[in-house]
Amino acid sequence: MVYDVESGAIVVIFSGTGTHSPRPHEIIISFQILGGINYLVLALFSAISGSVNSNDTSTLSWTKDPRKIIATVLFMCSRGWLLIFLAWRAHERGGDARFDEVLGKKGGRQKLLMFFVFWMAQAFWVYLISMPLLFINSSSVKLSGFSTHDTTFAILFGCGVLIEIVADIQKALWVRSGRAGHFCSVGVWSFSRHPNYFGEISQWWFLWAFARSSSESNRSYVDPLWWACIVSPLFTMHILLNVKPTGLCNAEGENLQRYYEKCPEDYSAYRQNTSILIPMIGYRHVPMFLKRTIFFDFEKYEYKPTEERKTKTE
Repeated sequence: MVYDVESGAIVVIFSGTGTHSPRPHEIIISFQILGGINYLVLALFSAISGSVNSNDTSTLSWTKDPRKIIATVLFMCSRGWLLIFLAWRAHERGGDARFDEVLGKKGGRQKLLMFFVFWMAQAFWVYLISMPLLFINSSSVKLSGFSTHDTTFAILFGCGVLIEIVADIQKALWVRSGRAGHFCSVGVWSFSRHPNYFGEISQWWFLWAFARSSSESNRSYVDPLWWACIVSPLFTMHILLNVKPTGLCNAEGENLQRYYEKCPEDYSAYRQNTSILIPMIGYRHVPMFLKRTIFFDFEKYEYKPTEERKTKTE
């Protein structure tokens, strides 16, 4: 897997370009576009290099290996959409509020060196997320057909990608139409408060599971290289569930104040009846201990008025 090192170099090189955009708005758009391009270039490179560098003449070429084809195509659809959507959103909003302080949009000086750190960290983010695909495309396993396992997880991977795309489109249309009802509850948003995050998290779990068939070990379930690729869904979950500037920590908690001020009864009912992450019906009947565990509706995501927060700290 020599090309894994080459792949890492590619994402670093592509992340290092474009950092000289002088305006904050241009920097953010460049950040989103080049982040997406990182994924696409890495996917193509891994597919082509995996075939060229294989020493086994009996190995199926990438164009004849259905696992490599479906994994790469769905991966590129997922990351291609992310590139288009995030760049469009940054353009529509005039930037990204998560980087306002770093880019001096709150009155301070621009901290471009710090933003460069973010930019380079993006390269490692791309590499970690892509690990299951790299595992698949570097495999010399010769299997021309799909097993039940392959079919199941290929479909589920595609569903995860589709859910994220549909959720992003439905919310964008809702915003464009005037934000009726103050909070989005249309389409898949009526079954999950954050269906886009569910799609993003689930697709990497499904791709990791799909990658097991590409293991070169006789006992794929204990293949350490395949298990190492679990960092992809775990890292995604950590970012979206625990890192404050993004994901659920950014969307929930204190940022729910606007809903409780404008439409407290409607939002409380929506929150009670709608899963925070996993799309489902009947959420209101789920016991609280299950919501606080396997459904990820943790207490830290609750909105606590200023007075209540002060009381707890005292």
